[in-house]
Amino acid sequence: MKDIAAPQIPTYDDVIAAHARIAPYIHRTPVLTSAYMNELTGAELFFKCENFQKAGAFKVRGASNAVFGLSDAMAPKGVATHSSGNHALSLAYAAGRRGIPCNVVMPRTAPEAKKAAVRGYGGTITECEPSTTSREAVFAEVHARTGADFVHPYNDPRVIAGQATCSRELMEQVDGLDSVIAPIGGGGMVSGCCLTLSNIAPRVKIYAAEPEQADDAYRSFKAGHIIADDAPITIADGLKVPLKENTWHFVSQHVTDILTASEQEIIDAMRLTWERMKIVMEPSCAVPLATILKNPEIFRGQRVGVIITGGNVDMGKLPWMT
Repeated sequence: MKDIAAPQIPTYDDVIAAHARIAPYIHRTPVLTSAYMNELTGAELFFKCENFQKAGAFKVRGASNAVFGLSDAMAPKGVATHSSGNHALSLAYAAGRRGIPCNVVMPRTAPEAKKAAVRGYGGTITECEPSTTSREAVFAEVHARTGADFVHPYNDPRVIAGQATCSRELMEQVDGLDSVIAPIGGGGMVSGCCLTLSNIAPRVKIYAAEPEQADDAYRSFKAGHIIADDAPITIADGLKVPLKENTWHFVSQHVTDILTASEQEIIDAMRLTWERMKIVMEPSCAVPLATILKNPEIFRGQRVGVIITGGNVDMGKLPWMT
């Protein structure tokens, strides 16, 4: 099935403006390295730690750009979105900083830690069933009732420009990268990487990493058009959503390849990172490392930027404890 809506494509000037706009509300997150991980993979890995970001995820970048880019006339109506978690809590965080309402539609199966964070930041949650169809139907009702500005989790040019500031920082922090890899669900972060790197470092290869059990982006990439799964089941809860026209524009034109990992490979990579690097990361964030470990021949001898996208974990449900 092809998406036929015309894409709205942000430019690199939008990225520069976004970075200036959101600077007071985000962290310039650190880049960590691990001699153990380098030895294990045969590559030099540079982990961009968005798990240390405000609200615990990279999505605060795009959310803040959208919220603080609203006109004074529109802002009082607030913002609204649908999200499995990190975009929801990031939008609630940004809306709280501006003092405007935030309504979010979340799957009833979303991690309780993420729901608690949304409420803690002042957001109002309406629950839906764990499918794209239910999410969008329930959101349509909420949006009609509130009249709020819709900030799509990833298919919004303001959001893509905000996410692009992450890879912009990474390129300032690490010289001579050969490739960058990030998780892919709807494609907001990967699109941001494409937007930044195609403008300032076009020789750097861009890889996306996806769960085997939610591999619609992989299948879309191979088919040459968007293939959307409605309700995939994977431990990587942040990567269950399909590509849309804006993100497909970037993925189809600039991504070198999409690599996949099994559920066990994702869990193993997550645990390895916790144990060896002593940092908290979500299952979704472990997918890039899982694919590097699975495909060492692709990355051996390279300097690789690995984006750890978030750290909002339900500590009562760690995957190796179930």
